Amino acid sequence: MARAASRAGSAAYVLHSHDWSESSLILELFTRDHGRVVAVAKGAKRPYSQLRPVLLPFQRIIVTFGARRSEDAEVWLVRQAEWAGGPAWPGGSALLPGFYVNELLMRLMVRHDPHPALFDAYAQTLQAMADPALLPAALRAFELHLLRQLGHLPDLAAETVSGLPVASGEAYALHPELGVQAQPGGADPGAGPLTVAGAVLLDIEAALASVATPSRALTSPLDETGGMQPSVIPALMAACIPALSELKVITRSLIHYHLGSQTLRTRALMLELQQP
Repeated sequence: MARAASRAGSAAYVLHSHDWSESSLILELFTRDHGRVVAVAKGAKRPYSQLRPVLLPFQRIIVTFGARRSEDAEVWLVRQAEWAGGPAWPGGSALLPGFYVNELLMRLMVRHDPHPALFDAYAQTLQAMADPALLPAALRAFELHLLRQLGHLPDLAAETVSGLPVASGEAYALHPELGVQAQPGGADPGAGPLTVAGAVLLDIEAALASVATPSRALTSPLDETGGMQPSVIPALMAACIPALSELKVITRSLIHYHLGSQTLRTRALMLELQQP
C-alpha cells in the first residue's frame, strides 16, 4: 500500500509520554490541526537527541509527522519537533491541576478529531493557571469550554426541557441528562440539587457563544498570530468567579457522568494532597 504523504508542521502540546523502548517514547499529543494524536518519537530519550528538551508537557511546540502507511494509522511517527516560543510554564501549585487538564483531554477526546478552538482555549488556560489567584477560575472555565466543544453542555440561556428562557434572578440546576432546570427552592440549602444563579448561566453562555468556528482549512499554515481564536477563557473566568464553589461541584458532576466508570488519577491525587 502506498504511503500517505507527510504533513506540514502543526502546533501541539505533549499531554503525556511513556517509554516505548530504551531510546524512544510514545506520546499523547494535542495538536491544533489533527486533534489528539498518539505518536512515537524514536531516539527521543538519547542524551543528545534534539527532541529530548522539546517533548515536555505544557510548552507549545511545532511537530512534523512522518509518512504513514495508511490514513487510518493509529500511531503516527514524529519526524521533527521544535519549541514554538513563549514563556516557560512556572508549574508550582499549577502542576497537578495542569496534569488534570491534560488527563481530561485524553479521557474525553477521541483521536484525530480536530478542535482548534479548544486547542486555543487550552493555551489560554495554561497562561491563566500560572497565577495562583486565577487557578480555580481558569479550571472552571476550561471544564465548561471542554464540555461545550465536545457537545456535553446544553444551551445555558434556556431551560433544556421546556425551552423557557433563563431568568437572571432565578436559581437553576444543571443535570447531566436533563440539562438546565429551574429550581424554585434553590435558595434554600438542602431543598434540592445544587443550584447556580440564572445571571451566572447567562454570562457563561455569552462567553461560550463568542467562540467562532474557524473558516480556514485545518491543514493550512498558521498565520502570524498562530491562527488563535479570540480569548474565550478570560471572559469565561470572569463569568465563573461569582459562583466558583457551585460550578466546581456542577462541572465535576458533568465530567464524572461522561467519563462513565473511568477514574481520573490526577483528581484522586489532588484530593489526597488536599489541593484546591
